[in-house]
Amino acid sequence: MTDIQRLAERLGAEIGHANVLTDRQQLRTYECDGLAVYRVTPALVALPDTVDQVAATVRACVEARVPYVARGSGTGLSGGALPHADGVLIVTSKLRRILEVDPANQRAVVEPGVINLDVTRAAAPHGYYYAPDPSSQQICSIGGNVAENSGGAHCLKYGFTTNHVMGAKVVSPDGDVVTLGGKAPDPPGYDLLGAFVGSEGTLGIATEVTVRLMRAPESVRTLLAAFHSTDDAGAAVSAIIGAGVTPAAVEMMDALAIEAAEAAVHCGYPDGAGAVLVIELDGPAAEVEEQFEQVTQHCGQANAFEIRIADDDAERALMWKGRKSAFAAVGRISPDYIVQDGVIPRTALPAVLRRMSELADARGLRVANVFHAGDGNLHPLVLFDDDVEGETEQAEELSGAILDLCIEYGGSITGEHGVGMDKAKHMPRMYTDDDLDTMQLLRCAFDPDHLSNPGKVFPTPRLCGEVPGRHKGAHPLQEQGLAEVF
Repeated sequence: MTDIQRLAERLGAEIGHANVLTDRQQLRTYECDGLAVYRVTPALVALPDTVDQVAATVRACVEARVPYVARGSGTGLSGGALPHADGVLIVTSKLRRILEVDPANQRAVVEPGVINLDVTRAAAPHGYYYAPDPSSQQICSIGGNVAENSGGAHCLKYGFTTNHVMGAKVVSPDGDVVTLGGKAPDPPGYDLLGAFVGSEGTLGIATEVTVRLMRAPESVRTLLAAFHSTDDAGAAVSAIIGAGVTPAAVEMMDALAIEAAEAAVHCGYPDGAGAVLVIELDGPAAEVEEQFEQVTQHCGQANAFEIRIADDDAERALMWKGRKSAFAAVGRISPDYIVQDGVIPRTALPAVLRRMSELADARGLRVANVFHAGDGNLHPLVLFDDDVEGETEQAEELSGAILDLCIEYGGSITGEHGVGMDKAKHMPRMYTDDDLDTMQLLRCAFDPDHLSNPGKVFPTPRLCGEVPGRHKGAHPLQEQGLAEVF
């Protein structure tokens, strides 16, 4: 009997044999997350029902020295939940209870498998909602949102997941159940919760999350503005933000993304648009009305040739439908595509989009752009055909060149999708060896055996007790007596 077979028997006894998958055809269901270009079949899959079962699964993996990866709904776009071929995939989708909705304290307590949008549905009868809203919010889970520090269209005004997570019950990499934070704001001590949110499963597995609820705004106004070019649309965005208006959301789609959305969901965006902006304002009614006038004025001054204002929730939903479906819609115009995620200064949008187009033209490829224009978070979709020899390699090269472009303009290689497997090789382009070594000291403090989601985030993962990179002796922080390697 192999080590994996013995581990499967042990897990079957502890969490139920029906919750342990070993059949290869079943395992292949979990071979990738939303970034399907990377595929690995796990050695086995565990489907725990409770926090205790998650902890028991982790402890069994640690004792057997078997790596493990946590997975929620599998909607991630960086390969962050890519399984380990010799390891266990711990799927938290069965932990989907909303444990508490506490409107008096503006909090909710949920399990990691709870779908993002279901938090808002549970809070809505009390006049509240959950602000972070990834485009996949109808299917993505809170545990995955916490792991990747997900954003969404409304992160411009309300921030990312980290701004809305107050506490978490976490199964640590050695199988202990610990609590970070709680319902109270700003607990004393080191901000371990801040380190955990966005750690991409490398510091443990969230099994219970306390989130902040926002009061539903008095007024919401949404408009769609059509422009002949992305330059004009970008100028409108800069003018709006520069005027001191902070919309709840400012989303941009270029002509290719509009074409895909029309083919998929028939959203009825204006004909001939080279770019559209979906702009939403919310808050006190008087403030929204005043800001709405400013927004429409700035769009007009930036040469918007058509401005549509949503008169009711149905029209508002239709405006958002094209944007929310954009990633999947691209499948209507291309057999294959890579979804990228980078950040640039907002004012650099016109220059970066032009450079991106030049990079694509040089490789004979197309790029559809849909992004959070308000905070410069780009989501270029590189279109290609895997059946055409060489196109996959060209698409991957272009994808990397786009990230280099983001760095060149003072941005980042990721805004909300995380590093995962896909961008680990790009980390040295943003950070020095010393930076990466120091980050991994933190990881080693949590996971000295390097079993929790190994191979993600860092290009050259360290084994704790070793000093990675170019350091042959102690890490500089160790030499100063400021750090210890475990």
